This record gives sequence, C-alpha cells and structure tokens, in this order.
Amino acid sequence: MSGERAADIIVIGAGIVGAACAHELARRGLDVLVLDARCGGATAVGMGHLLVLDDNPAELALSDHSLRRWREWGPRMPEGCAYRNNGTLWLAANAEELAAAEAKHANLAEQNVAGELIGAERLRALEPALREGLHGALRLSGDGIVYAPNVARWLLGAFPERIRERQARVVEIDGNRMRLDDGTWLSAHAVVLANGIQVTELCPELPIVPKKGHLLVTDRYPGRVNHTLVELGYVTSAHNSAGPSVACNIQPRPTGQLLIGSSRQFGSTDPQVEGWMLARMLRRAVEFMPSLARLNGIRSWTGFRAASPDGLPLVGEHPQRPGLWLAVGHEGLGVTTAPATAELLAAQLFDEAPPLPLHPYSPQRFLGDAACPT
Repeated sequence: MSGERAADIIVIGAGIVGAACAHELARRGLDVLVLDARCGGATAVGMGHLLVLDDNPAELALSDHSLRRWREWGPRMPEGCAYRNNGTLWLAANAEELAAAEAKHANLAEQNVAGELIGAERLRALEPALREGLHGALRLSGDGIVYAPNVARWLLGAFPERIRERQARVVEIDGNRMRLDDGTWLSAHAVVLANGIQVTELCPELPIVPKKGHLLVTDRYPGRVNHTLVELGYVTSAHNSAGPSVACNIQPRPTGQLLIGSSRQFGSTDPQVEGWMLARMLRRAVEFMPSLARLNGIRSWTGFRAASPDGLPLVGEHPQRPGLWLAVGHEGLGVTTAPATAELLAAQLFDEAPPLPLHPYSPQRFLGDAACPT
C-alpha cells in the first residue's frame, strides 16, 4: 500500500528547523504538510541566541550565512518574535583568553565577519554590572536574539495556502512513506525529518545523542545588561563532550528579564532540573556578574540538544532510504542555523547549486553507502 498522497513534501517536526524547511519549500511553490506530536523540543526551551561560531570552517560558514538571513528577517518579524540585534560580548577573564579573543577576531575577519576588540575599561563602560578584573572582550555586533517558538509559528504561517499543520505521531518511516500511530499511511514526493532528538525513534542508525542543558530566567530588571555576555571559556567548557560542564552565558530579554545559562550533560534523559548542576551554572554566572546573586530567579527548566559526533548537522538525503531527507543534529545551534539548513536542503531537493559546500553536512559522513540496519 503506497499510502495517501498527503502533500508534495511532508516535514516531521514543527520546531525552528522544521518550520524553516517548510517555509523555504513553500516559498518555492511546494505544498507542505508539517506533522508534529506536540511533545516539546529544543525550540521551546532554548535561549534563542543567534551567534556566529567558528570552532571549525563548516560551523562558521553555516552560522554566518544564517545570521545574514536572520538580519534580513528581523524587520519583517512581528514583535512577539522578540528579535533584537543586540550583539555578543565574548568575555576574556585573563591574558590567555584575551589572546583567544584576538585569534577569534582574526579568524572571523578572514571570513568578513565584523568584530571589535574591546579593552577592560571600555568593557566596564559598556556593561557596568560585570566584575572588575576582566581583561577585555570581543564584540560581535551582528549577533542577536529571538523568541524561537514564535518565530517557528511565524514561518509556518507565512504561506497558509501551501503549509498545512497536523498534530500526529509518526511511528514508522519507509523512505517517502510513513505510518501514523492511528495506523494511517501517508506518502509524499519527499519526507523531511527535522524532529531533533526524537529522530532516533524513527532512524535508530543515526548517531544523534542528547545533550541536557539547564536554564534560569530572572524577574524583570530593565537595562541591567545590554549585550549577550558569554565567557571565552565557553568553547572549551560548554562543548566538552567528556562530562558535565558549565559556562557563563547571560542574555538580556526584551522583557527586562535575564536568561542565564549554560550547562551541558551527556548520558542523561531525565528532564528534571538537577539542583547541583543548576547551582554550579549559576555560581559560574555570578563569577562574571556578582550582582546576579541578589536578583530573583523565577523559573528554571531543562531541555535536550540533538548532537552529532562532530557537532555539525546532518542535512541531505538519507543514503540508504531514498525519499527520506534529514535536517537534524544541530546541537546548540539549531535556532541560529535554521535558515541556512533550510536553504541547503531545498537546493538539494531542487538540484540547484547550494549556497554553501554540502559535504561537511552530508549524512554520508556517518552513514556511508552500506545498507541500513533493519
């Protein structure tokens, strides 16, 4: 049985990546059905930080291309999307980290990403709440913030004549066919898996693992912080894959609240807030901004990032499942890189020249050409 032909494309997952893919495909004239089980995902629980990262050339290319798109989208998005081009300050706590800031600045400049090195005195003038003794910072004025759940809704609502949404749980995938939990089979020209950490329920062969993270939001304290504040140790500590880690990440929200992160844990699928990890994360933030200790935190929560072994997403057709396309494994950069992910996927589906080289994100780097496990 081939199943009911539901649309040109079926996208599984209505988070920011799935929404961006559906939006890009609908913009090109395709009819898109978006299926989501409404079980929650990383989009609803993340920070919404839009930033350029340069751990490797492929990450830099994907994030920079996406940031350019976000800055184009920004003026068109409704206020509820909470887009702000507030910039990031990468904080240097010592001479070694200041040297890292200089190297980061030089690397970004080679790729035409504008940045500015800031000394200790000017840093204190820009962000008076920071502790004394910091050596300086790298300021990236092109970075920003959004409220990702509302952006996803905006993207899905942009083409009401071409994008349909349906609450449904997919329990089986067979190329471009799928079975829902009510037994219904649906088919399309192509199926796009963009459901984050749930992807391994349908494709257990994918090397995607959860990274648990904690966040806390404060009461409203307008004007206390202007930029998103991130320690330069973030690259080595928060991306550490060997064990639990924390790094200072303080983001001002348009409401006047402060969103405080960040932590990472492997090997846990328990969604409960863990007091020891939350305390460790907050202590780290207070080291950089002592006045945080006197603010009122009103809510804390956790979420799970879908991480691939090399930290880059899988974007492209599954090499052993014709008709099944992947847009998963973004880890903490799903919100940032959703626009470029959607463009890379669409370029492949339409057999066009992609905006970026495809090979760093190809699923074949993990799946090869061998037959899929049954």
